[in-house]
Amino acid sequence: MVLAAVAGAHGLKGELRLKLFTDDLSAYSQVRAGTRVLTLRGVRGDVARFAEVTDRTAAEALRGTLLTVSRSALPPLADGEYYHSDLLDLPAVTPAGEALGRVVAVDNYGAGDVLEIERPDGDRFMVPMRMEAVPEWDARRLVVDPAFVA
Repeated sequence: MVLAAVAGAHGLKGELRLKLFTDDLSAYSQVRAGTRVLTLRGVRGDVARFAEVTDRTAAEALRGTLLTVSRSALPPLADGEYYHSDLLDLPAVTPAGEALGRVVAVDNYGAGDVLEIERPDGDRFMVPMRMEAVPEWDARRLVVDPAFVA
């Protein structure tokens, strides 16, 4: 699971500027950066320090690298919560079971998650990930209220 992407170096001592995809990077003591394992030493907002990255040159070399953890390292979910990656590629159906397409992206523009669903013909539409629009979902499919289908 992707937690962050390295945006570049911060300062001279190897700190990394990150684009975060998690609320709390400090919950993970180690992350993968490609084939390397990095040990987290500290995080302030979107800047992190790792034991294995000791200077600006090493930090710059990681620009564009995704920081990941295994799915088993993620905290358990409460009812009604989901990981974006769990929704990707799920089939979308109406309450009657009619196929609408597959989830190809989960975006968030500040007001909540929005699902992008691709129809079999390649056209796409977007649906807010709210109970009114998506009244149910599980590991096999999600149900979309037809009133939200454009």
